[in-house]
Amino acid sequence: MAKAGYVYIMASGKNGTIYVGVTSDLAKRVYEHREEVVAGFTKKHKCKRLVWFEAFDDIEQARRRELQMKEWKRAWKVKRIEEANFEWDDLYPSLFEPGCAGPGPRPSPGHEIA
Repeated sequence: MAKAGYVYIMASGKNGTIYVGVTSDLAKRVYEHREEVVAGFTKKHKCKRLVWFEAFDDIEQARRRELQMKEWKRAWKVKRIEEANFEWDDLYPSLFEPGCAGPGPRPSPGHEIA
């Protein structure tokens, strides 16, 4: 059985610096960005707000999507964020609500976020 994956966008604030990433454990990875556990782009630019994510049944699909999105113009990424989360609210707290509430695509059945 394939491992699930997520493509996500972190931001420093509304219309701020954005980062596109991929992970198999969204809650853990976002926590690492928020707490500046790992040195890198998100730590340097204070990208601590989860503003968008998309779930995939297969991590390889998620990786392909991430690479595709990293090639996009910034305006396309902003449009994707604002289609689901106009105010750029931090979605991290919603990851722990029943059914993974919040704007944006949801994990498919059997792939809920722990």
